[in-house]
Amino acid sequence: MGNYLRPGSLSEATEALSARRFSILAGGTDFFPARVGNAVDEDILDVTSIPELRGISEEEAGWRIGAAVTWSEVAQASLPRYFACLQLAAREIGGVQIQNAGTLAGNLCNASPAADGVPALLALDARVELASKGGRRELPLSRFITGSRQTARSADEIVTAVRVPRRGPHARSAFLKLGARKYLVISIAMAAALVDCDADGRIEGCAFVVGACTPVAVRLPALEARLTGTTLAAGLAEGVSVEDLAPLAPIDDVRGSAAYRLDAASTLLRRLIVALAHE
Repeated sequence: MGNYLRPGSLSEATEALSARRFSILAGGTDFFPARVGNAVDEDILDVTSIPELRGISEEEAGWRIGAAVTWSEVAQASLPRYFACLQLAAREIGGVQIQNAGTLAGNLCNASPAADGVPALLALDARVELASKGGRRELPLSRFITGSRQTARSADEIVTAVRVPRRGPHARSAFLKLGARKYLVISIAMAAALVDCDADGRIEGCAFVVGACTPVAVRLPALEARLTGTTLAAGLAEGVSVEDLAPLAPIDDVRGSAAYRLDAASTLLRRLIVALAHE
């Protein structure tokens, strides 16, 4: 095994990252399965003792979720109802043991096309906060994940938090996932949606995101543009069309064909609209 370092502060961690390349370890729920049968010979930076990466806090512009916050903590947190998509996704990530150990930033940095947390965070317009010895920066999540298993994080940076902007009092969201069974399954397709309505139910803004159907989860701008300005109602689901799915380019694999994924995605979107209208 290579060197193992467990810093007690963010400054200690960024100092170490500036000096040499480390593999960052948090919950380990992706790290260890990827190395089954192989010796761990790289240098490890264990970030589980850094207090700056913990906690969920409300700020003037919105909410800050620490990078090392677990999915169980997200699911159990007292958050506005427009966080429902993220909290529903949190309950779908593996089993309870995985949710107790796996972290928000780990799910993002692993950058799997089927990462359950990504569609919800994209729907929430999340931004990723990174730190290095040279300072801090923020990126929209849509620019942070650049491809399958690829991110914009530099080798000397660590993800410190995810920031979610504040929404109006009538904003709401939802998340749905399709797998081969109910629990402990990799997504065949998943979708998250957020609608921000006025007091009369008119949609002032919305986000519809599909995951596991492209290398990176994507929003559906045609659907969003068509629904913005309309009154939220279950009947809107009937209008979901193939044109709305234009950004999707699913593959055929052992979990489902491309055609099946497209059909599943459209069904999930229709169900999301109905669920949001009935909330």
